[in-house]
Amino acid sequence: MSLQLLDLASLQRLRDQNPAWRLLTAAHAPLVVSFLHQAFVATNRRTETQQALSLRLEDHLHAAREMGFDAPRAAEAYLDEWASNSNGWLRKFYPSGSDEAHFDLTPAAERAIQWIARLLERRFVGTQSRLMTVFQLLTDMVEGSELDPSTRLADLQRRKDQIEAEMDEIRGGRLAPMDAPALRERFQQMESTARELLADFRELEQSFHALDRDVRQRITAWEGGRGELLDDILGERDAIAASDQGTSFRAFWDFLMSPERQEELTRKLDRVFELTAIEALSPDPRLRRIHYDWLEAGEATQRTVAKLSEQLRRYLDDRAFLENRRIMETIREIERAALAMKDDPPEGVVAAVDGTSPDVALPLERPLFIPPFEARLSTGVLLADEEVSAEELFEQVAVDRERLRSNVREALQRRDRVSLAELVNAYPLQHGLAELVTYFAVASEDDRALIDESAVQRIDWNVEGGKGRTAEVPRVIFTRSST
Repeated sequence: MSLQLLDLASLQRLRDQNPAWRLLTAAHAPLVVSFLHQAFVATNRRTETQQALSLRLEDHLHAAREMGFDAPRAAEAYLDEWASNSNGWLRKFYPSGSDEAHFDLTPAAERAIQWIARLLERRFVGTQSRLMTVFQLLTDMVEGSELDPSTRLADLQRRKDQIEAEMDEIRGGRLAPMDAPALRERFQQMESTARELLADFRELEQSFHALDRDVRQRITAWEGGRGELLDDILGERDAIAASDQGTSFRAFWDFLMSPERQEELTRKLDRVFELTAIEALSPDPRLRRIHYDWLEAGEATQRTVAKLSEQLRRYLDDRAFLENRRIMETIREIERAALAMKDDPPEGVVAAVDGTSPDVALPLERPLFIPPFEARLSTGVLLADEEVSAEELFEQVAVDRERLRSNVREALQRRDRVSLAELVNAYPLQHGLAELVTYFAVASEDDRALIDESAVQRIDWNVEGGKGRTAEVPRVIFTRSST
C-alpha cells in the first residue's frame, strides 16, 4: 500500500468523521480509553452484556470520581453515548435469541487505544530484529517469484551450505546462543504482532456487518427479479471470499486449526516464557495463551458470518412471504368480483382461457423400452454345513449419547478444547463406527463444538479379534465455552 498524501481537506474530513480521531480529542478521553482498554483489549473480550459492562463501568467511575474526574451520569448513559453514531466507540446490538443488549469494541476505538499504548515509553528500542524481518520478507518475495529453476536451486544450495556450516560449528562445540537484548527485542516484536492480529478480527467482523447492511438496503430497493438479486448477492459474496483479505484469513484459519501447530505454539511459548531474559520483562501472562485467543476470536468471526447468513435468508423468506400474500389477496379480489356478478352475469364472453398451463410433449423425453423384469424363485432348500445361532440376527448395538457427552465434559475439565481424535485416544470406541457417528451427532447439537469440513483427521480403533479399523472424517473440535 503506497503512502497516502495527507492533504488539508482529507485531514479535515478525517477529524470530523473518524471515531478514532474523536476519541483522541474527546474531553474525557482518559476515562473512556482506560475503561475500554480494561474491559475489552486487556482481557480480549469480544462481547459483553449491558448489565455486566454497566457494573464494571460503575466501579471504574467510582474510582475516577475519587481521583477528581467529573463523571456525574450513570454508567448506562455513558455506554449509550459511546455507542451512538456521533461517537462510534462501541457497537450496541441484540444477539439472536436474546433480549438484552450486548456491546463490542469498534475497530476504530481499538486503533486509537493501540496508538496511545505506543506513546508509552518502551523499555528499549530494538532495530536488529525488524531489519532482519525486512530482509527475510524481501528474500521470501524474491525467491518465491523466481521462475528460473537454476536460480532457485542456487538459492537453496546456498541456504543448505549455511545450515551445514552452522551444524559443523555446533558439532565442534562452538554454540553461540542469542544474547539477552536480542531475545527481548524479538519478544517485544512478537508481542506487538500477536496483539495486532487480535485487532484484525474486529476489522473483519465490521466488514461483514457493513456487507450485511449493504445487502439489506439493496434487497429493499430492488426492482428486478429475485433470481437476478440472488445472483448479484452471491456473486459479491464469492468475490469477497476470493479477495486478498478472504484468502489470507482462510489460510490463517487452516494453519491455526491444525492440532500439531497448536501444540507447537504451546511448546514454544512455554519455552520462551522460561527464558531468564524474558522473565526480566515481566510479560503479560495472558500472552502465553495468545493462540487460544486467536482461535476464540476466529470462531467468533465465523459465528458472526453464519448468523448474518441465517438472518439474510430469513429476511429473503419474509419478503417472499409478503409477495405470496399479495398474490393471494389479488386472487381473493378476483373471486369476490366473480361472486358479485354470479346472479347477474354480463352478456357474452367476458374472458376465455385455453388452459392454465401449456401442454408440451417432446419426443426425446419418451423413455426407452425396458423389458419387464421377471422374478424367478428357487424352490431349493439351502442346508448349512454347521449349526448357526439365530441370536446374532437379533443383536442390536445401542450407543449411549449421555456417556459420550460425559467423556467430552470430562476431557474439557483439563483442557480448553479437545479434538475428536484426542477424545477417541483417551476413551476408545466401544461400538466402532456407530459410536463415531454418534460423536458427530453430539457435536452438531453442541453450539460450542466446531466441525471443520475443510480439514481431515484420522480416527483409529480396534474391533473384535484385534483387527484395526481407520476412518478419515472432518475435524471436530469441542470447546469449553462459547464466545
